Amino acid sequence: MSWYKRLSEGIRTKTEDKKSTPDGLWHKCESCKIAISTKDFLSNLQVCPECGHHHKIDAESYFKILFDDQKFTKLFNNISPADPLNFQDTKKYKDRIEKAIANTKLNEAASAAIGKISGVKTVIAAMDFRFIGGSMSSAVGEILARAIDKATQETTPLIIISKSGGARMMEAAFSLMQMAKTSAKLAIYQKTGLPYISLLTNPTTGGVTASFAMLGDFNIAEPKALIGFAGPRVIKETIGKDLPQGFQSSEFLKEHGFIDFIVHRSDLKQKIGNLILLVGKKKVKSNT
Repeated sequence: MSWYKRLSEGIRTKTEDKKSTPDGLWHKCESCKIAISTKDFLSNLQVCPECGHHHKIDAESYFKILFDDQKFTKLFNNISPADPLNFQDTKKYKDRIEKAIANTKLNEAASAAIGKISGVKTVIAAMDFRFIGGSMSSAVGEILARAIDKATQETTPLIIISKSGGARMMEAAFSLMQMAKTSAKLAIYQKTGLPYISLLTNPTTGGVTASFAMLGDFNIAEPKALIGFAGPRVIKETIGKDLPQGFQSSEFLKEHGFIDFIVHRSDLKQKIGNLILLVGKKKVKSNT
């Protein structure tokens, strides 16, 4: 093959001429590890089209999914956490708060808003896992309590979307008190006869599960969400036995009667809207 001669240097390309894939063009699913275009991922409400895994989304994203025409008014934006115990572990609690505020542009791990769902004025409070793991602080409890009060005063349906690692350890008993506070507020709201819809997302754990998250007239969940009080490892170590497959998943809880039904994120607006129209519309004073 005298007519073929390999060039010793091969094909050469200058480093500056190489073009890499732009950042943010692809998203790798944290469950099935398949890469999909970010555009398709976002248009699918951050649910993997390959395996159906529901990735965590922030509170405002839920507001945009649920409220009609993505129109809503935020409430209680001025509430932020305090440091009643001057707590410090590997870092000062104040420093953790400052970092969380800087990274998320939020004041706390819960947000509230009012708008319309299927034409019915509704109050939604949603937790945000990006802010110190969505943990429940005194300020989170206050935001939730005021959201419940707003729904009571305005006689509107109420939705609370839970996504939390539980009580915020840096506030100790001050955090745990929010379990009783929010539960008491819900007992008052219940007298309106309007529906309280609790949406449990991944994860919903600790004191949040042991209080307002499981007190809904309708307790619904996203697929494969981790829902429980203590974590699976803690329970396994305590009882010394292997846990059933899928233990503490939303599917397991539905099978055992702890939640009413499971809703894919793309169906949330329709399903919740139907519940509100079915149960709550007749009792709402005004839809304006």
